[in-house]
Parts: sequence; structure tokens; C-alpha cells
Amino acid sequence: MRWRGRRQSSNVEDRRGQGPARMPGGFGRGGPRIPIPIGRAGAGGMSGIVILVVVFLVLSFLGINPMDMMGGGGSAPPSGQVTQQQRPVGGDEQAQFVGVVLAETEDVWNGIFQTQGETYQEPTLVMFSGAVDSACGQASSAVGPFYCPNDNQVYIDLAFFDELGSRFGASGDFAQAYVIAHEVGHHVQNLTGVLPRFHQQRQRMTQAEANEMSVRVELQADCYAGVWAHFTEQKGLLEDGDIDEALNAAYQIGDDTLQRRTQGQVVPDSFTHGSSEQRQTWFIRGYESGRWQDCDTFSGQI
Repeated sequence: MRWRGRRQSSNVEDRRGQGPARMPGGFGRGGPRIPIPIGRAGAGGMSGIVILVVVFLVLSFLGINPMDMMGGGGSAPPSGQVTQQQRPVGGDEQAQFVGVVLAETEDVWNGIFQTQGETYQEPTLVMFSGAVDSACGQASSAVGPFYCPNDNQVYIDLAFFDELGSRFGASGDFAQAYVIAHEVGHHVQNLTGVLPRFHQQRQRMTQAEANEMSVRVELQADCYAGVWAHFTEQKGLLEDGDIDEALNAAYQIGDDTLQRRTQGQVVPDSFTHGSSEQRQTWFIRGYESGRWQDCDTFSGQI
């Protein structure tokens, strides 16, 4: 991606090295058990702990904050006022890259919302290291990138990008850009009412129904990431291989691929983000179309 020298967003907050005001306690506030996309079989002892860490990493990567699911949903009121002091964004290259990608998402979604006669409310992206406080509770870096609908903020420990390449085999700057664009896609869902409706309805769903609806939510965010990639290419910012990097990332974090890797079998009823094929398909749909209206994952088959 040709990102150097481009505008960086002013909506980036650098909390790296600060840590949370309080130490995390068991990943949040209690409540119903979160759905685990890699299944329950075969998790015991230290292997179970390792799997759990991977699960939390993957659940939040390109998804809704798992702590929201533990605490009853993203539409719940904030758990408390965050008192972190904002400081200027770091000057390192990775922070600059994040700032540019966020700025590019702002340009795209501001334009899309304007065509609808609406105003896009830009999210804030918080870079942290180790652990962080949010209006959705506390999280350690093990949960990976997540979006908190209670404060309209995306949270990313940049060390996750190293994990993306080394553990998941999804390297490349556009794979990283896809992660950010997907989380911003959840912000768009929050603005359009998709996330609040999902979290409200989930209270009345069975686990299987909630899992199926979660897949539809995640695939729409993938499609929105594809819409962003469409307009980014129109600007001439994409390089050869960029789309392949995004598609590879979508494949590597598909529920079926993760389940085969971690437990040796696939349990479709436990999917919460979608299969590798589904995630690639919906990203491509948004990328080829460039129309967010074509990202309706809630009608018909997915």
C-alpha cells in the first residue's frame, strides 16, 4: 500500500506504555459464556489455556469486543469513566501507518455518508500495549483488536500485527490495513443501528441463533472493509499483491481454518465469524462493487 507521505488522522490516541488504571480481572464483568469459534472439545490443562488465549485473540480480531459478550452486549451502558490522559501519537513508522489507514477510512466513509445526506461520526483509534481501559471494560492485549460501541473507539495493540504474520501466516501491510478497516466497519454498523439491534436481540436468542447472527455481523464488516479497499484502489494507493494479502488474512482467520488448526475438526454450529470462504467472498463483494448497500448479509443465505 502506498501510504507514506499521506495525511494521518487526528483521531488516534497513543496509550502505549501507560497500561490501565486498574489491573484487568478475569476479562471483565462476568455474565453469559462467550461463544468460542474453535469449539470446546479437546481443551484441557495447559493446552486449554493456550487455546483460550488464541480464542480471545481471534474473537476480537475483526470482531466485537468479547467483553461485551461476557457482559451482555455492546449496547450496555459504559462501565465507568475512562481517565486515561491523551498524549500525542508516536512518531514510529507503525503508528504513522495506522494513522494514515484510519485517515483513508475517514475519507471513504465521510464521502459515503454524505451521498446519503448524513454526517459520518469519525471513530477514535486507541493504540495500547499490554492492557487498556475502555467504556466496554478492561482488556489485555490477548483479546486482540476490538471495537467498543460504548465509546465509539477502536482499540489495537500494535504487537498484534506481528502475531498476524507469525502465528496466522497473514503478513503484509494491507493485511494490517484490512484489520483496521474491518474494525471501522463495526463502527459503521454501530452508527447505522446494526450493532445495537444485534446486542439487544441476542438476549432472546439461543446460542446457535446468536452464533449465526454474529457471523452475519462479522461478514458485513468484512464487506465494508472491501468497500473501503475499492475506493482506496481508485485513489491509486494499492500495490500489486495488496488484495491478495487481505484475502489471505480473511482466509487465515476463518472459523473453519482456525478450528482445523487448533482442534483438528470443524464444528459449523460454533462459527461466530464465518468460514474462510465466506469471509473472502464478502470482502470481494464489497471490493468489486464499492457499494455499501451490497453488503446486506442479513437477507438470505450467506
